[in-house]
Amino acid sequence: MKKKVLLMGASGSGKTSMRSLIFSNNPASLTSRLGATIDVEQNHVRFLGDLILNLWDCGGQDAFMDSYLSIQQATIFQHVGVMIYVFEVETRNMEKDLEYYKACLAALKRYSPNAAVFLLVHKMDLARGPKAETLARKSKELKEASGDAEVTVFGTSIYDESLYNAWSRIVHILIPNASVLSRHLAKLAAACSATEVVLFERTTFLVIATSALPPSPSAAPTDASASSKANGQLSTGPSGTESDADPHRMVPTRYERTSELIKAFKYSCARVREEFLALEMELPEFTAVLDELTRNTYVLIIVHDPTVETAALRMNIHLARPKFEELQGDSLLA
Repeated sequence: MKKKVLLMGASGSGKTSMRSLIFSNNPASLTSRLGATIDVEQNHVRFLGDLILNLWDCGGQDAFMDSYLSIQQATIFQHVGVMIYVFEVETRNMEKDLEYYKACLAALKRYSPNAAVFLLVHKMDLARGPKAETLARKSKELKEASGDAEVTVFGTSIYDESLYNAWSRIVHILIPNASVLSRHLAKLAAACSATEVVLFERTTFLVIATSALPPSPSAAPTDASASSKANGQLSTGPSGTESDADPHRMVPTRYERTSELIKAFKYSCARVREEFLALEMELPEFTAVLDELTRNTYVLIIVHDPTVETAALRMNIHLARPKFEELQGDSLLA
């Protein structure tokens, strides 16, 4: 099953760098070596076994954009599942960027009216003012330019977990029946006396589902007053279900931060020619076990009960594997 994902935006806005970071396991420090995208680069990224992301990285030079909106319009905008449009936070050509964005949105509405639209205000690390205020202003501007189209705005940077938050949310909507996985993760959490269970995709380490059901799109906050202050994000991802009554005071960005840290650790292992397999941590505050759940996923179990042994957690993961292999297959075939 293929899902077409358009990655668009002005030249130099950071599209190829974020693709390299998420899908090619390259660290942020190496993205400066990447050259500009020429025309369209297509990549077929296998995600969760039979789910293939057909990623179209579209070069943002004016000549290419004009071609996408004229002679290539039907080819580019047909059968799109998601369009991700990237805006550089401190661009000097916002007026022109918005003109191209509006034209792309009109073409998308014509050829793929059911496609989801995500807008990334990228390079937030370069924002000159307070991040939350800058993102709130940019978000208002982009939503006004979008008219009646439903869009979700994220502030992102390759230097923190905000990029993983955005892409986890994007990928999450492409997975059929992800809520079924969440319900069974809740059952696994109960069996382990766990505080939380998180399912990650094996290669990208993007969050697929958690033991807490994600909010519906209509319930996601869309204004600055409801935004997360960390990284200036205006939208919550799969992690946005925090409660004031949380006795453990877990950080709202913990999922994306975990993705970022594990990817960095995997890269460090590769540099010394070692393979990452699993991870266990027993700390005074909590116990964590990260292990393979299915051939395409890893599961992270967090336990605050000091009487629970890591061996018991690993045994439960082993016993849960056949069921989650079955659920994953059913989800992709749905």
